[in-house]
Amino acid sequence: MSNLARYFMSKGKKVAGYDRTETPLTKELVKEGAEIHYSDSVSLIPEYCKEKDTTLVVYTPAVPSENEEVIYFHEQNFTIQKRAQVLGTITKSSKALCCAGTHGKTTTSSMLAHILKQSHLDCNAFLGGILKNYSSNLMLSDKSEFTVIEADEYDRSFHWLHPYMALITSVDPDHLDIYGTEEEYLKSFEKFTTLIQQGGALVMKHNIKLSPKVGEGVKVYTYSEDKGDFHAKNIKIGNGEIRFDFVTPKEVIDNIQLGVPVRINIENSIGAMALAWLNGATPDELRHAMLTFQGAKRRFDFILKTDKIVMIDDYAHHPQELAASITSVKELYPDRKVTGVFQPHLYSRTKDFADEFAKSLSLLDELILLDIYPAREKPIEGVTSKIIFDKVTCPKTLCNKQELLPLLENKNDIEVLLTVGAGDIDQLLEAIKEVLKEK
Repeated sequence: MSNLARYFMSKGKKVAGYDRTETPLTKELVKEGAEIHYSDSVSLIPEYCKEKDTTLVVYTPAVPSENEEVIYFHEQNFTIQKRAQVLGTITKSSKALCCAGTHGKTTTSSMLAHILKQSHLDCNAFLGGILKNYSSNLMLSDKSEFTVIEADEYDRSFHWLHPYMALITSVDPDHLDIYGTEEEYLKSFEKFTTLIQQGGALVMKHNIKLSPKVGEGVKVYTYSEDKGDFHAKNIKIGNGEIRFDFVTPKEVIDNIQLGVPVRINIENSIGAMALAWLNGATPDELRHAMLTFQGAKRRFDFILKTDKIVMIDDYAHHPQELAASITSVKELYPDRKVTGVFQPHLYSRTKDFADEFAKSLSLLDELILLDIYPAREKPIEGVTSKIIFDKVTCPKTLCNKQELLPLLENKNDIEVLLTVGAGDIDQLLEAIKEVLKEK
């Protein structure tokens, strides 16, 4: 939501809003001119927002329908639109490059935006993470015809978009609280592929369970780390560096070096470079952009790096993301103990994937498992972190957020600490970092 707030402020509009908790990001928005409150109360809505004819109400489906302010705006017949609907309207007149998928979409869209920004093509971008290179999740350009969008499948939001080209990174089932079945989830992605405009293209991960239904005049390409129309060859990993040659349908671009050298980013970069290459980014522009890409916050983010202790934070919240994240860390630090702190996100996701979560988390050398972060949900009877915990096979501890810092203070065997989850675990990162520094 914050990139839309920034977009409207850049156009001179007054922006106000509600969020459940104050965060560094909301503080930034307030500094930039937004008016934000943290209690759900109609009395806190600024008076200028109660003018029906001049106010657009934008909401994310993460806000529960019983929210007082949402009910007020509905009852008063305000113009109310979903975040993705507004994005679709804003970007309709540009060449929208939309990155979708269960996981990897924030990193690939961020990489793509950085490539285009650093190239002769330039771009606008609405991203799901804060890019370290720009300290923002919004990029604006008055000369580029391209807009990079992170396309979110939650609540079928991405059906509001008008892709010129699209990238699909993965279709592992998620959000079953909305979709019910894997079949419905896949149908949603199929529908998304029908929206790609004539003359555009779909770049999809090789071998995923998706039968695209693109329209006439839309080309389909595949990609992965080592197979497909776009892939890598001559991969070299060592000394904290990753280099490879980028294979396209027409040429091989040698010596790509990753600025964020973790294995999962080989594939992410292939997808991002494929879209950039199809739109005219040059080999030198691709090389320069990938080397200078610093990553998005909370996407394999190095918080502390000393000879003794490493701390990495990652937004992973789906079993397959967790497995990829843990495997990448263990590949980077094969001789060190990897301890993970995981905060499950949503009761429904925990219930639907308890076995898969346990399997992924068992890849760790040690697990510290926190309580479930509910986000938009009410508790489900019998669903707690313990249903994952009981099935994990590595050494493990179950604790709540309040117990975490004292627990870490008393541990003397931390070598690599990986914090993972999509909840509010990021609020503890600075405090955890300070505890580790003392060691």
